Amino acid sequence: MKKFILLKKIIISFFIANSNCFFAQKETPKTKAIFISEEIIIDGVDNEKVWDDAFESEKFWQYRPSDSLPAEKQTEFKFLYNEKNLFLFVKAYSKNKDYVVPSLERDFEGYGTDFFTFTFDTFSDATNGFFFGTNPLGVKRESLLSNGANDYRRDSNSSWDTKWEVENKIYEDYYTAEIKIPFSSLNFPENKKIWRFNLYRYNTQNSEFTTWAKVPRNQMIVSLAFMGELEFEKPLGKSRTPFYLIPYLNAITSNDFEEKIKKNKAIIGGDAKISISNGLNLDLTFNPDFSQVEVDDEIINLTRFEVSLPEKRQFFVQNSDLFSNYGNSRDARPFFSRRIGVAKDINGNTIENKIISGARLSGKIDENWRLGILNMLTEEDIKNEIPSNNNTVFAIQRKVFSRSNISLLMINRESMKSYSFLSNTEKYNRLLGIDYNLASKNNEWTGRLYIHKSFTPNFGNDNLSSGIRVERNKTKSTISAGAGYVGSDFKSDLGYIRRTDIFKSRASYQYRIYPENEKIRYYGFRQGVYLTHKPDSDFLLSDRTYLTEFTMDFNNLSDLEIQTFSRMTYLFKPFDPTGSDSENPLPAERSYKYTEIEFNYSSDLRKPFSFEIGTSLGQFYNGNIYSVESEFELKFQPFISTGLELSFDKVILPKPYPTSSLWLLNPWMDITFSKNTSWNTLIQFNSQSETLGINTRFRWRFAPLSDLFIVYNDNYIAENPFIPRLRSLNLKLTYWLNLN
Repeated sequence: MKKFILLKKIIISFFIANSNCFFAQKETPKTKAIFISEEIIIDGVDNEKVWDDAFESEKFWQYRPSDSLPAEKQTEFKFLYNEKNLFLFVKAYSKNKDYVVPSLERDFEGYGTDFFTFTFDTFSDATNGFFFGTNPLGVKRESLLSNGANDYRRDSNSSWDTKWEVENKIYEDYYTAEIKIPFSSLNFPENKKIWRFNLYRYNTQNSEFTTWAKVPRNQMIVSLAFMGELEFEKPLGKSRTPFYLIPYLNAITSNDFEEKIKKNKAIIGGDAKISISNGLNLDLTFNPDFSQVEVDDEIINLTRFEVSLPEKRQFFVQNSDLFSNYGNSRDARPFFSRRIGVAKDINGNTIENKIISGARLSGKIDENWRLGILNMLTEEDIKNEIPSNNNTVFAIQRKVFSRSNISLLMINRESMKSYSFLSNTEKYNRLLGIDYNLASKNNEWTGRLYIHKSFTPNFGNDNLSSGIRVERNKTKSTISAGAGYVGSDFKSDLGYIRRTDIFKSRASYQYRIYPENEKIRYYGFRQGVYLTHKPDSDFLLSDRTYLTEFTMDFNNLSDLEIQTFSRMTYLFKPFDPTGSDSENPLPAERSYKYTEIEFNYSSDLRKPFSFEIGTSLGQFYNGNIYSVESEFELKFQPFISTGLELSFDKVILPKPYPTSSLWLLNPWMDITFSKNTSWNTLIQFNSQSETLGINTRFRWRFAPLSDLFIVYNDNYIAENPFIPRLRSLNLKLTYWLNLN
């Protein structure tokens, strides 16, 4: 019963929070889009006569450094639309035309550069939205927003691409942007007359973030909880995404030096995108090529757990939250799309498992319901004892209250036929789950309550995963608590489950002070406690972490962070944290107590040279550790950016246990010749995995959403001397055909 005492208290708080879901922001700014019958030439100038009749909006407010003052430099915007397109004109005032634009690369990072971004919540659910942005040179960025955009890095997906146009003009004390977004690039309800909308901007010249609809400074600036209204002069018609056919050609030549195999092959396949209704889209793929033109980042892993890397494959991007936003992303995520298309060979190595075909139906049924169905068929590999699998995910979500939702998830991974090398336990794995996501109207309360059950033949009955989390975020303080359970027999073949047989509980409190200081935005103090017990081992405490944190956030976008960690870890199995000496791991069945202090500083990102540096030192299991993590970047705007990521860990354990110096070196260079042409080079050296990798990529976007990639990869075993492992040259051509 111990594991349910804290859970009971948190559930009570969760439903108290739920009763607060009806408080709204006090001010809702409104703007209008005027209907026109003609087309507009997108040239960055509002010289067409119809722009004179547009409704002009202004009166922007600070988000940073304050959240209660009018913007020092205002922004103006206005909307027009016709049957096919939405037009937006923006005029952004500044001191002069000395703007910071580090690169011409699409989907640029916003921090440290001049830009403005606008978001549409077309279904007015304050949960999902479309995100577009540009800078003074007219470089584009776009993302899909989910989960209310409460955490921009987690809740936005910049892998999404869509068709739209923008042209900019720069003047002495302002710049303008003229934008055209086809309605076919968006989804919205039929006969809709009002969308929720917001526009925010960063001005590097006075380090000022401003927004049209006010956003409290303790919330994310892109949060969908805080938006105004865009009213169309007459109701919109049907949202009909065009029928796209997206064929590809991939020609690869490779040399595997370890297996002494040379290959030359050409792969042809394609995707299709078909509109089913105003909000539902059907995606089909045949013989998909999921070879990444971007390589995954190398890491040094000193933990006992597998590391999850982000999904970058375009097919899985749109409405991805419908399938993946379940459970606990850190410990028990029931669906993780990167599991599809990879498998373990007979030696336990991760290899590609070819996908034969796939289909995905996803999107909005109406303003309250969302639906997602995913089915992928993978190829058998008898040599490596990998069966052909049918992978199916079904999800349905219902909006409740103002911004909360309840979701049902079903997953089935099943072998297509019987194989002699498969045990009964491996024939299929199924999961049924339900999640309730809490988000109050003013986003003060957020949280989640979930329960999942897996079904695997002959695998035991302790197959539940459940959890609860609730957070209250006020201007000066944030308090959060949560608990989660993963049974010893819980299993999700298509999920990310770090470990089973755990009951985790956590609580944290943060307090912020906003001084009247032109240099400092706030001071922050945080205290947290994180506990993990093993229910099947008499509720033994296996992990404990006490966190104390102090932060200083400066108005020039630099910040300082000091953290102390007091940890206890009980090892159930022998473990070598360095990964360098499997013969002398740390002994199991004992506790290790260790304390560490960490310093992190990020410099002003507006400068041509910027850096982030962090260092930590202290105890590590039964020894000591010293670590440095840093990133340096030099910008010759807007064409060249170059930098170095460096990580060093010195792990000193008493004899006979291993002592290691672990290095990770990642020098890189990005050259953007134009907004459509770029060349990126990345070198990665990892002493822990003893690998050296070189990836250089040329990209030419020769038509909307159509690309030519030339990618060279070279991989070495980093021993003395270096031994080549794999070398490849990849030419990939993708072309989007609009068949409407």
